[in-house]
Amino acid sequence: MRNLRGTYVHRGDAVRRRNRARQGILLVGVVAAAAVVVVNKNPGPANAEAAVEHDEPTFSFLGGESRRLRDELETRKGELNLVKAQYERTNRILQYSTRYRVPGDLATTVFDVALAEGIDPELAFRLVKLESDFNERATSPVGAVGLTQLMLPTAKYFQTGLTREKLYDPHTNLRIGFRYLRTLIRQYKGDTKLALLVYNRGEVAVKKALDAGMNPTNGYDRLLTKGYKGRGVVD
Repeated sequence: MRNLRGTYVHRGDAVRRRNRARQGILLVGVVAAAAVVVVNKNPGPANAEAAVEHDEPTFSFLGGESRRLRDELETRKGELNLVKAQYERTNRILQYSTRYRVPGDLATTVFDVALAEGIDPELAFRLVKLESDFNERATSPVGAVGLTQLMLPTAKYFQTGLTREKLYDPHTNLRIGFRYLRTLIRQYKGDTKLALLVYNRGEVAVKKALDAGMNPTNGYDRLLTKGYKGRGVVD
């Protein structure tokens, strides 16, 4: 695979990511300004004067107008929250893309698939970095393939009929790899380090070490989780 780092294509990708982030910030400002306008909106002095001129106060009208404004404000708040969430997502993806020096589209795929499978994106990026260095065509001497270095028999447990070539597909490989990791974390009752060791060494090797009263670590778990404070999974 050709290395595009430092080329015009790679630099253009970085510029596009920064432009998308700026657009997100601008959009947050626009929606926030709209929310302020709605909050400060007053039924108007004309309505107050009309209430004085008539013998009977129009409480039902005022109540309806108040409800309408509250509903509109809640809608604007919801829209603002959505924009903020989208901005935060874009910003986090940009940070991962920069830290690991990977294209924005690949960083986006890792981030979104990790969340969809219930894996903390921070742990997901660490796993892919250590397993394949983000090489979609990575193949180990023992036959593990793709971004998360899956063995075909293991992958077929989660998707029947899967072929070796299909397992090289980034989205498929990430989805199954993260689902496998999530399954292991659940199986070992939230012990992320033990789950990672089983992911790397296999269940038989880890069980054999534990049954012998030995520490099953081979350094893989410590290397991958160095400085990591998360639980491995997201709710």
